[in-house]
Amino acid sequence: MKKFDPAWLDRMYNNRALVPEHAMHFARWAEASDDARAAHPCQTDIAYGDGPMEQLDVFPSNQPGAPVVVFIHGGWWRSLDKSQHSFIAPAFKNLGGCVFIPNYALCPAVTIPQITLQMVKALAWVYRNAKKFGGDPSRIYVVGHSAGGHLATMLLDCVWPAYAKDLPADLVKGAMSISGLYDLEPVMHTPFLKGDLRLTPEQVRLASPALLPAPKKGVLYTVAGAEESAEFIRHNKLIQQAWGKQVVPVCETIPQRNHFSVLEDLTAPWQHLHQLAIRLVFGKV
Repeated sequence: MKKFDPAWLDRMYNNRALVPEHAMHFARWAEASDDARAAHPCQTDIAYGDGPMEQLDVFPSNQPGAPVVVFIHGGWWRSLDKSQHSFIAPAFKNLGGCVFIPNYALCPAVTIPQITLQMVKALAWVYRNAKKFGGDPSRIYVVGHSAGGHLATMLLDCVWPAYAKDLPADLVKGAMSISGLYDLEPVMHTPFLKGDLRLTPEQVRLASPALLPAPKKGVLYTVAGAEESAEFIRHNKLIQQAWGKQVVPVCETIPQRNHFSVLEDLTAPWQHLHQLAIRLVFGKV
C-alpha cells in the first residue's frame, strides 16, 4: 500500500484553496445558468428514477435526430447542483444538439459507486427517452467536469447490456472528461475529503477508471488546466497511459486555465476546448 503525506494531499486536491477566487466562478456559473434557462426552452426536474436527487434538466433540440450531450457536474461528489450548470447547454443547443443535465445524490449520504450507478440509471433513461426531446439515442456523448469527469469516464466503460438487455454495448459513443479523476486511492487518503467520501479499498478498485479494463467501444477526450495541481495533471495523463491512445486519442492541458476557468472554455466557440467538444459530438473541426 502506498504511503501519502496528508498535508501534501490536501494541497494537491483542495481546488478551492488553490483558486481563491473560486466563488467568483460559481457566481458566474449560476448567473449564466439562470440566463440559459430564461433564453432557451427547457424542462427541469424530470425524474429519471425514484431515488434521492434522481432528476435531470433537458434542453430539447429544435430538430429531430440531434446528437445528445449529457453533462455531469463536479463538486467532489459531495456538492454543487445541476441548476448551476445550465450554462453549458447553449453551446451545444445552438449547434443543433439536445442537452441533458442530471443530478445525483451527494456524499456522505451515498457512496461513489452508488453515484456511478445513479448515472448509469440516468443514461439508460436518456437512451430510452431521447427521441421525445429531439435527440438521437444512437448518438449519445457524455461530458463531465472534475468528479463529473470521473463519472463520464466510468459511463464510457459501462457494460450496458449487463445493466439492461435493451441497452446497446456502445450506448455512449464518446466522452469528454475535464479535470477528471481516474485513480481514487490518493483521494481515499485526502484529509479534507475523507469524512464525506468514506472510500474503502474495495470502492477504489471498483470505481477507479485507470484500474479497470479499457472500454471496447467509444473514445475518451481528457483535458485539464495547465495551472491545476500536479496531481490533476497526473490523472489527466494516467488514463491515456492506462487505456491507450486508441481509446484516449486526446490528452491535453489547456494553457492559463485553473480547475474552474477550464470549464468555462467549454462554452466559448473561440476556445480550443469548445472546438474539441464539437469535434467529439458533431464530428466537426
